Amino acid sequence: MENGLIYVYCILKVAPGQIPDVESLDLKSIVVDDFCAVVKYVTTDEFAEENLKTNLQDITWLESNVRDHIRIISRIMDIGTVIPFKFGTIYNTKPGLETFIRDYSASLDENFQMIGGREEWAVKIYCRRKVLVDMIDELSLESAALETQIMASSPGKAFLLQRKKEVLVNNEIDRICKTYGQLHYDEFNKMSESASLNNLLPKELSGREEAMILNAAFLVSKNKVIDFRCTVDKLRNKDGNPGFIIEVTGPWPPFSFISVKEKENA
Repeated sequence: MENGLIYVYCILKVAPGQIPDVESLDLKSIVVDDFCAVVKYVTTDEFAEENLKTNLQDITWLESNVRDHIRIISRIMDIGTVIPFKFGTIYNTKPGLETFIRDYSASLDENFQMIGGREEWAVKIYCRRKVLVDMIDELSLESAALETQIMASSPGKAFLLQRKKEVLVNNEIDRICKTYGQLHYDEFNKMSESASLNNLLPKELSGREEAMILNAAFLVSKNKVIDFRCTVDKLRNKDGNPGFIIEVTGPWPPFSFISVKEKENA
């Protein structure tokens, strides 16, 4: 069906006359100069503007379609470097999409130069707060010193000092988490061509009980990916700290490093 709305997954760079084989994925190619947009034709029932707004409120529909969006772009990445489009990017007509590609061709080229030969890897670090609380006297000299005072104090004074320590422990854990996250971000950044800090996700979105303390994306040269992943294992072994979990996933479509800008008027 080529008379519906056009849903865009990504753009590839192609040689003149070359059209990538995406038919096996039930997708279509729209070639404009040396760019190829990978698309599918969709119905207005789901993707017309008002209908899409309604569907975006349906969590089940949204999760299923976003997963499918990422899965398909990841498959196309096997063909070549891609500029991914955000979920739900719709064009009403083929000429409209072709005009966009031509108008933004210079910026598209800049983005391809930026991400060519590189992959996006995500690093998330989580804090097991209860574990850190149990270890706090090992991790904080200030907490250990206060605990010594508590042990040597009368019951009344010890009670007051214990209340003081509860506040100190929370502050110390926050400090330890911030320091831990920054140190690891710096280590991964050394292995990368570029990095992007993302918002920390609440437990409802992360799907984990542990609190997220770092959510970052790194653009890594393909010839450094093995070293990048080995760095994760080295840091885990070096830390020996059960209070933190380092989670690394990828490669992902390079959403974090794409910025398509309109050409400036002369």
